[in-house]
Amino acid sequence: MDMTAEIGIFGGTGLYDFASGLEEVTVETPYGPPSDVLAVGEVAGRRVAFLPRHGRSHAIPPHMINYRANIWAMKELGVTRIIGPTAAGSLQPHIRPGDFVVSDQFVDRTSGRKDTFYDGPITTHVSSAEPYCPELRPHAIEAGRHVGVTVHDHGTVVVIQGPRFSTIAESKWFTSMGWEVINMTQYPECFLAKELGICYVNVALITDYDAGLVSGGEAVTHADVLTIMQQNSDNVRKLILEFIKRIPQERGCDCAHVLARSRG
Repeated sequence: MDMTAEIGIFGGTGLYDFASGLEEVTVETPYGPPSDVLAVGEVAGRRVAFLPRHGRSHAIPPHMINYRANIWAMKELGVTRIIGPTAAGSLQPHIRPGDFVVSDQFVDRTSGRKDTFYDGPITTHVSSAEPYCPELRPHAIEAGRHVGVTVHDHGTVVVIQGPRFSTIAESKWFTSMGWEVINMTQYPECFLAKELGICYVNVALITDYDAGLVSGGEAVTHADVLTIMQQNSDNVRKLILEFIKRIPQERGCDCAHVLARSRG
């Protein structure tokens, strides 16, 4: 039984539909258990590992996710590329609910999260100037356009602590800064992948306008988010399936060599 994978996806069971030969595997990590067991199978001839970041029953809120264990578990299975689909809010009027954004930058507004594998005695300072893989991002954008969804080719995602949504004042601030997307799970997930030399790309499904400010509508509710996610679940699967088909067999980026360029 082959329980290795080259591509990892953080997503719930709805994303497993297009995989064949799925087998479950429990991975132990030095950082405790990941959010759930991983499911490993084949998609478009590639070995893929799936892990629901919130757990299968969506019982783990964003601020309680064991991000280090999740990334380490992917690494243990041999994963070198990670796709991180997320639900997210829009901070700008031209990015509408139902659109997709392939993020290129983040702003961290979280607090107290375990966000590094280098707590000592080894100290390593990894650059996060370019947090998302520059090789994978264009393939994600092309995949979305191929399947006919609206894809924005860049966007700064503001990562808030959660589980609460933004206040009006916070949302006004984020919008005035020109940032495009708001989410609760991109940090430290994407940065921890970088620390382990794993390519990471975010595909954000826009479910709402944050605090209703951009659209002049009502503030977001959890029910609103779920409605848009359900309406777009097929688009998410189609985009990811097409994206996997386009991922190069060999890595042509520098993500694997990030530690060689880091300062100790």
